[in-house]
Amino acid sequence: MANLSLSLYLILRIYALLLLFNVSFAKTLKRDMKALNEIKKLVGWRLVYSWVGDDPCGDGVLPPWSGVTCSKVGDYRVVVKLEVYSMSIVGNFPKAITKLLDLTVLDMHNNKLTGPIPPEIGRLKRLITLNLRWNKLQQALPPEIGGLKSLTYLYLSFNNFKGEIPKELANLHELQYLHIQENHFTGRIPAELGTLQKLRHLDAGNNNLVGSISNLFRIEGCFPALRNLFLNNNYLTGGLPNKLANLTNLEILYLSFNKMTGAIPAALASIPRLTNLHLDHNLFNGSIPEAFYKHPNLKDMYIEGNAFKSDVKAIGAHKVLELSDTDFLV
Repeated sequence: MANLSLSLYLILRIYALLLLFNVSFAKTLKRDMKALNEIKKLVGWRLVYSWVGDDPCGDGVLPPWSGVTCSKVGDYRVVVKLEVYSMSIVGNFPKAITKLLDLTVLDMHNNKLTGPIPPEIGRLKRLITLNLRWNKLQQALPPEIGGLKSLTYLYLSFNNFKGEIPKELANLHELQYLHIQENHFTGRIPAELGTLQKLRHLDAGNNNLVGSISNLFRIEGCFPALRNLFLNNNYLTGGLPNKLANLTNLEILYLSFNKMTGAIPAALASIPRLTNLHLDHNLFNGSIPEAFYKHPNLKDMYIEGNAFKSDVKAIGAHKVLELSDTDFLV
């Protein structure tokens, strides 16, 4: 009996080693090898120093390239993650990246990339995370981004993008986090974004967006999962719509430094999870409904820099910023 157990153990051990050998030394798909070696010619010395050899997944002697994660698919290894951030990479966005068709994560934040995102980005159908924040990317966003059906995290903040926010982003049905702040986007925020059933965080602050905020909420049942909405430092006009009260999961509403007008509707005080309300530096007037001061979760309400009645008080212990509009002109 003992000999049988030992034999079974040895068979399983050999099988496990064979599986490991098979995974470790499967061939890397030529498509991915070629694409990564094209990128290798373009990137800075920090990456070249750690990208040794020709096989980005490792060849059994040399290790996989830094920031490259591979996975076995069938008889081949493919690149599924490319995470090369804070590496001082300069130049245009490498178009060869769009040939890595099995990518699920592309993280190149905090580099010095310039130029546009190429429309070929739409090839990366399996992409879940796209993080390009803190670069110097320019021009308009390609509508082809809307074809990335698996995309869940989209970080494009702190770049130099311009033009309108493409309505094709509303095709990203898995999207939960959309960060496009600190760019030069113009026009209106597409109301179609409200159809994103899983969107939890939308930050479009510090752009050049215009129009009434009411337009953003014109679609019935919009933004059902939204928790954080940042639209500060734009040129939004008009009043606060009662429909905002339908965002029952909303926790942070940040509307500071716009051109919004009118009174604050009492309906907003019925948003159950609201914790932070930033209304400062707009053109609001009148009084703040008493219901806001009785809200069980509202910790901070910023109201300075408006035309409210003199007896209106802020909520929370925060420092009041006394700045004029001219302080924000560039």
